Amino acid sequence: MNETDPKSEILALLDENRVMSLATLRPDGWPQNTMVGYVNDDLAIYFAVARSSQKFSNLSHDARASIAIGRDAPNQIRGLSMAVRIAEVTSFEEIQRLNQRLHARYPEQAVFAPREASAVILKATPALISIIDLSKGPGSPRLVSVQTDVTVRPVV
Repeated sequence: MNETDPKSEILALLDENRVMSLATLRPDGWPQNTMVGYVNDDLAIYFAVARSSQKFSNLSHDARASIAIGRDAPNQIRGLSMAVRIAEVTSFEEIQRLNQRLHARYPEQAVFAPREASAVILKATPALISIIDLSKGPGSPRLVSVQTDVTVRPVV
């Protein structure tokens, strides 16, 4: 991967994985971390949760969250750590587009159907992303800020 193109590296890491760790803040101040499946569209990450879940309740109070995605292999840890803002997806057209991506990535999975169940589709928009790749040697992760869907800049 090209060291000068962090967005390509981020997208490759998103495509390599299927599950993320989502950390939200409970109203009592304690963090809550859970695993959820996801599908991404460029840098936006989409996932479904139950409307009655603690995750959804937490995000209703504070839309900020942290996402970790990655895996390890012998002497190699690769992944992402992201500061994100979460918003509910309400556009039928956007949900249809997501169902096409979902089916391509998870052919065994049902479609997103938030109107038919007590589920909600959420969109995580990253603000800061830390790229972790220990295969390139020990050192600090690369931190980038996301200005728009197309602009990713190193943080110095």
